[in-house]
Amino acid sequence: MASQTLNYQYDSSSTLTKKKGKENLLLSKFSEVDKGSSPCFFWGTLNQPYELSRCLITLSNIVQSSFNLSPFQLALLKDPIVTAGNEQIRFEGFSHCAGVYARVDVLDSGQDGEFIENGTTNVDFNTPLISELGKIKKNDNLVLSVGQKEVGFHKDGKSTIERKVPLPAKWIKGLTTVQHFFSESEYGLTLNRIQAIQLFKTIPNGKVKTDYFLLKRGNRYSFSPLKSKDAICIGGIHRLRLLNHLIPLINELKIYPHKDLKSVSFILCFDHVNFTFSVSRDFWRGFSGEGAALEELIEDLPDSLIQAFDNYSYANQEFNPALIALEENIDLSKIEKLSTKLSAMGLLGFDLEKKWIFLSSTPLQT
Repeated sequence: MASQTLNYQYDSSSTLTKKKGKENLLLSKFSEVDKGSSPCFFWGTLNQPYELSRCLITLSNIVQSSFNLSPFQLALLKDPIVTAGNEQIRFEGFSHCAGVYARVDVLDSGQDGEFIENGTTNVDFNTPLISELGKIKKNDNLVLSVGQKEVGFHKDGKSTIERKVPLPAKWIKGLTTVQHFFSESEYGLTLNRIQAIQLFKTIPNGKVKTDYFLLKRGNRYSFSPLKSKDAICIGGIHRLRLLNHLIPLINELKIYPHKDLKSVSFILCFDHVNFTFSVSRDFWRGFSGEGAALEELIEDLPDSLIQAFDNYSYANQEFNPALIALEENIDLSKIEKLSTKLSAMGLLGFDLEKKWIFLSSTPLQT
């Protein structure tokens, strides 16, 4: 580990609800939201508005879907987290049952605007916004604004604003677990648009209770209930139907299975946008069921060490542990231990393609 340079990325996505206890007192000191005073984090034009709008509609469909919760439980849950910082914009969320995670990343080339400050918020995508996003055409001019208390979409002099809402507590462990699973996932294969369309036509109808496997026969890929060597296992395959409207628009589809088959992640690649879609192995067991206890994880983390980490980092930053160890005169092994701990706490995320680990700022919600 000492000879290997690891790239970390500072992120403000893993929002925590406000709770009593040592972990809340500690984490609240390092909130990215508390660092900033600007009411606006980003304002600018989106360069691939049609594809992005369809990704956001799909993301909204995902966070409104459930595969094992009652109607009463559904009513308690909300919508996407939005992060702006380091020239990047991210929308992310879970299905109501927390068994499906989705993330929309607007790439550097996908926006032309100003990042005023690093920050995050979480909003509710309501029917009026979804309706407006559905009207976006390929050559439309769409402007996005992201602020502390709202997210706005602006087109032809008309603005659709979504206000900040509380983040579901169920998502805390989910954000922890899904990023940890990402770090243990390996690249599987890449399909072009035609291959991906053919693959998704083989998704069986109805609710499927058994595992399915992604197989290759010749140049064609298909889902099958029959297991074969090196096949990628997918539980609750019916959840992939959430992607049906996006698949015909992609350039390519990348697939990352977890090393122990605990999840499978799909990256839908467009020109200026990436859509990450990850499903837990069992549709009835969400990612939130695998989270670790914060209290046990932070007991041996001194405030001074976390403060040094926090001073160095900001939203969406690529982070080099060797560099911070040198600048802060801290033993590299301690930085690596801190990185591992923060990852288990849900403060570190992971980028599958770039193999980045990124640190969350944990803005608190009452």
